[in-house]
Amino acid sequence: MKQKDSFADQIWMFFASVKLTVYTLVLLVVTSIIGTVVLQNGSPEAYIRLYGPGLYNMIQVLDLDRMYQAWWYLLLMVVLCVNIVVCSIDRLSVTWKIIFPQKISVNPRRFEKTKNRQQFECHLPMDRFAPQAKQVLAGRAGKVIEKTDEKGLLLYAEKGRWSRLGVYVVHASVLMLLAGALIGSALGFKANLRLDEGQNADTVFDTHTRLPIKLPFTVRCNDFQVKFYDTGAPDEFKSSLTILENNQERFTKDLLVNHPLRYMGINIFQASYGATTPDEALFEITDHETGTVETHTIKNGGNVPLPAGAGIFIFEGFMPHYDFNGHDLGEAFIGRIDTTNGRNVQIALPTKFPTFDKMRKGRFTVEVKSWDQAYYTGLQVTKDPGVPFVYTGFLLMIIGCWVTFFVSHQSVCIGLEHAGSGSTRVWVAGRANRNAQGTNLTVKKLVKELKEVSGK
Repeated sequence: MKQKDSFADQIWMFFASVKLTVYTLVLLVVTSIIGTVVLQNGSPEAYIRLYGPGLYNMIQVLDLDRMYQAWWYLLLMVVLCVNIVVCSIDRLSVTWKIIFPQKISVNPRRFEKTKNRQQFECHLPMDRFAPQAKQVLAGRAGKVIEKTDEKGLLLYAEKGRWSRLGVYVVHASVLMLLAGALIGSALGFKANLRLDEGQNADTVFDTHTRLPIKLPFTVRCNDFQVKFYDTGAPDEFKSSLTILENNQERFTKDLLVNHPLRYMGINIFQASYGATTPDEALFEITDHETGTVETHTIKNGGNVPLPAGAGIFIFEGFMPHYDFNGHDLGEAFIGRIDTTNGRNVQIALPTKFPTFDKMRKGRFTVEVKSWDQAYYTGLQVTKDPGVPFVYTGFLLMIIGCWVTFFVSHQSVCIGLEHAGSGSTRVWVAGRANRNAQGTNLTVKKLVKELKEVSGK
């Protein structure tokens, strides 16, 4: 009666299953497709606008908005890693015995029916031709093993046993890639940082959770510059950043788009920019009843009297994006006109449209004449300790695929037999675990060299 497998044996058999590999890979591919279709790391408003409240709740429950960091996706990768390790160990013992045999046995019958077998007769006697044939074979395939039988002499050599390890190198590369992804998800982060000119910060905020993350150093924005095309579109923007540790400056670097700053395993990218609220601006106030035009420099939050003492104008603030009837008019100053007759009105003054306030058709119109424009720099800060594993995985993948597809375990046998009249009958054949064409070519070259040394 067959003894029932133990629980440990059943677990081992489960993870050693090729079906498990296929199912896991299919699930990873399908879920990865979902991750490319569903918006990742977006705002709640964006998800509700795109998918509606019902689908948004399901996306939140299944973590589809950050799928590649979701616990179930990481679990699939862990299962695949365990599956690859167990499958490799399960089959390694057989492969190891093939690569490192205790004794290499020569069986001429294995070469009798090979399609590349070739035969010719040499006019030299076997005892004179054998050393030359052995030398030729050693030059092609390495160490030669000699074996005598009732028919004559066998010369056997092989190379490339180690190539059977190529598939395990590929397995190791996949493990490295998966390990890099897991380590990056568990220990890495992607965060944002906004800095005004002259501002320091040692804390960034996670892109998804908005939770603060403490950096091991401080970042200071010394200066921010932006150039524009004639159309108003940004041409180039860059930040001058200084890294400080314990209040000591380490180095300063100009940060450009696609030219990140890297320090202590943390990457800082130039991601965006925006206008900061000016401290003061020069306003022109026109009284259309009297024709009086006055200019005043007003600090943010300050106020000045209107012409003819008709009230006050208050500089209330600044908006980087002003929406007017569904259109983004860009940067705009916000003010308020308080008149003595009790009529109060809030006005917007878009910088791209200086005469915008004239559309109001009131007694007083206001225009922004000049201001000291300042910008903040938007930085993306990332850390991915899994990157070295990913690079190592790619390197191993290239090496493993090259060994697996272009290197083979070849064995070549030369048979020498007495043919009478002092001549020798020679046959050459080869076998390989892959790349049969390469083995056929090796046999042809051997035959050609053997004929040359025999003087035929």
